Amino acid sequence: MPELPEVEHAVQRLRPHVEGRTVARIERLHAATQRALAARRASALVGASISALTRRGKYQRFVLDSGASLVAHFRLDGDWHVGPADAPLPRFARLAMHFTDRTRIALLDPRAFATVTFHAAGDDPMPELGPEPWDPALTDEAWHAALARRSSAIKLVLLDQRLIAGIGNIYAAEGLWHAQVHPDRPAKSLRRDRAARLLAGVRHALQRGLDEPGRVFGTTVGSASSHELMVYGRDGERCHRCARTIRRVVHAGRGTWYCPGCQR
Repeated sequence: MPELPEVEHAVQRLRPHVEGRTVARIERLHAATQRALAARRASALVGASISALTRRGKYQRFVLDSGASLVAHFRLDGDWHVGPADAPLPRFARLAMHFTDRTRIALLDPRAFATVTFHAAGDDPMPELGPEPWDPALTDEAWHAALARRSSAIKLVLLDQRLIAGIGNIYAAEGLWHAQVHPDRPAKSLRRDRAARLLAGVRHALQRGLDEPGRVFGTTVGSASSHELMVYGRDGERCHRCARTIRRVVHAGRGTWYCPGCQR
């Protein structure tokens, strides 16, 4: 499930293969991709050059020389594959972008949830997103004030991309463990010092993901970071901090892992 660190890894690896390249053609290989990127939009991209590839939260933005953009989101299982244009397409390829130098990138996604959308020059291509985790404007005071307006469980609040961009299920659970905050605790109940500890915990968890070079299989660009997770997916195992047994609960249909000893 790619989150900020995994998407950042993917962007860093993909950037040398796309920046400065000119689009020769785009193949829309699945009905979901065809709905998200209309045929006329795909045809209009032929001859455009990619001037930059950037990341915002979990979104990847291909900035074209015309000022228009393509915005990609991996959703649950998306990834990029890089290879020669005449090679067989990998399994689960949903979109292929061919370049005039006879190279190609392909968006892979077994579940076909990943999206690529076109945005004209001058349009804001991003949805409403909160600050990046390391945005200087996201001070301890601003963070505490934002949480003070939320009565939902803190785990669910962390997943709101309008509050802070890039955090998903994995790093929300990890950040809560590092901060020793229970996932069910109402966000507005956190005092300023505990809220600051949580922000530091989230940043620490994300940084661990950023510091590890994600696993690369063949010529696939992205994939999950390879560092050891503290609680996510470890129900029934011992906590690395207090040796209590890690538990799993469900919030809004999504699993949450925590330590009942550390996160009371």
